[in-house]
Amino acid sequence: MNHKNHKEEAKKRVKDVRFSVYVVSTSRFRSLQKGEKIEDVSGELATKIIKTAGFTVLTKRIIPDSRRAIIGAIEESIKQKADAVLFIGGTGITWDDATIEALELMLKKKIDGFGELFRYLSYQEIGASAMLSRAIAGLYDDLIVFAVPGSPSAVRLALEKLILPEIRHIVYLAKLELIGK
Repeated sequence: MNHKNHKEEAKKRVKDVRFSVYVVSTSRFRSLQKGEKIEDVSGELATKIIKTAGFTVLTKRIIPDSRRAIIGAIEESIKQKADAVLFIGGTGITWDDATIEALELMLKKKIDGFGELFRYLSYQEIGASAMLSRAIAGLYDDLIVFAVPGSPSAVRLALEKLILPEIRHIVYLAKLELIGK
């Protein structure tokens, strides 16, 4: 089956895509634990964009930027039968950014083009600082995993230009054996 046929088949067979959304921010997580009110602009934006596109958001939570929390989020997403998980934040290069390192240990297959295209499109918007983005995507078994920077503009770009236009096709390919050929 060629690429065009896969996309057509995906439209027929993948009606809904179930997302888990995790905002990775140790400082916001600690503020929540203290009972403080916080703003979650990027998480709320992601949820709105996904739902507006007609897909389901199973969960949206703020988690600390730690390997344990990220692994726990993947496990939770699998238990909830999510098709895709979106991590927002923790993708930078500071000493406490651990999202990418945690995911790279878990991903069975990487979707290298996602990060490449994200940086290319970001470069068009923000210039050379786009090289600092470590946005990645890949598969953990048949769960599709995306990690993007935490800014609202990065979330919008990733969802509207890359993830949502292809998500049915990606789910179809990731679950091909389960859906049946």
